[in-house]
Amino acid sequence: MTPTSLRTGLDALAAEPDPRLKGARLGLLCNPASLTAEMVPAAEAVAAALPGSLVALFSPQHGFFAARQDNMVESGHQVHPRLGTVVYSLYGQTRRPLPEMLDGIDVLLVDLVDVGCRVYTFFTTVVYCLEACAEAGVALWILDRPNPLGRGEEGPILDLGLMSFVGPHPMPLRHGLTMGELARLVAAERGLAVELQVVPVRGWQGGDFSTTGLPWVMPSPNLPTIDSARVYPGQVLWEGVNLSEGRGTTRPFEICGGPGLDPWAVAEEVEPAALAGVHLRPLFFEPTFHKFAGQTIGGWQIHVIDPAVFRPLRLSLALLGAVVRTHPGALSLRPPPYEYEYQRRPLDLILGDAEAVDRVMAGDRAVELEQGWQEGLADWRGRIAGHLLYPG
Repeated sequence: MTPTSLRTGLDALAAEPDPRLKGARLGLLCNPASLTAEMVPAAEAVAAALPGSLVALFSPQHGFFAARQDNMVESGHQVHPRLGTVVYSLYGQTRRPLPEMLDGIDVLLVDLVDVGCRVYTFFTTVVYCLEACAEAGVALWILDRPNPLGRGEEGPILDLGLMSFVGPHPMPLRHGLTMGELARLVAAERGLAVELQVVPVRGWQGGDFSTTGLPWVMPSPNLPTIDSARVYPGQVLWEGVNLSEGRGTTRPFEICGGPGLDPWAVAEEVEPAALAGVHLRPLFFEPTFHKFAGQTIGGWQIHVIDPAVFRPLRLSLALLGAVVRTHPGALSLRPPPYEYEYQRRPLDLILGDAEAVDRVMAGDRAVELEQGWQEGLADWRGRIAGHLLYPG
């Protein structure tokens, strides 16, 4: 249960509906992790708090019930089995709300669990909703939630030439903001004429998920635990190479590896600075689906010991560099397509810095790569300062 000192935007709305919403026709973008402290799904909570107001639902990647397993596996429109409300898929025939979907809606509510990483596509969907609402004259309200990774940023600021569905705005790979703060930033920097409101989290001090008292409910099929979310901003890089990011195991992203790798030799080559707050445990595993299904391959499980000092991107870069140095020729780039991009290299889109990708493939060390990103991160901290809603 949520401690009384912390209340999400959804809990606030469910307990005390804003008078401005009474009589308004509402849409709601959510998924199974959008829950009240009592584990009531967001759609049902809104329908109960504002009877007769909910006229449409929207779903992000993986579908309304997060049943779709992988990238570029689309979901169709449906009808909510309990409420009878239409559910429009924003990861299917379209990834943007169409004008007819917003017709008859006064306010689009958004309640999604972001995991603090640019590549996680839920925020891209929110950006597209901001743009569509600006065009349609529909207000957009974010029912905010804590960033489960807390504050802190890592990685390059996305190159404008690499914007895509996994890169909707120039920002670092790990961004350190909540969905509401990100929406405020993007609306301001793009000059969007949208009525944006954020229903804030009450009682969040910017800490890691362990400080919130909230239960972890997986927002997508391959983030089953908070530890999988903690490693994701680095381990998502493995989606862009020929090695396994652990899909097909019970610990995706926490487990990774590849055929022919010597787990101990690679682990010994990882620079000590990348191991802060984490234990890298060599192992062998056999994915049941996805890359190398049915093959026994060498790799590691990443055990996060201290989230406050752990740097997920640094560790993942260090691991990939160590593979290059200990197993020449074992690492290669995955070819397109990736998230509806058919020409550009997937790892370029994920990391957001094509030159850095070439350096990764050459075996450069993580701490050397990070040096080139510090000026951009300092500028990022300046850009976000006026949009922050919480301490940290």
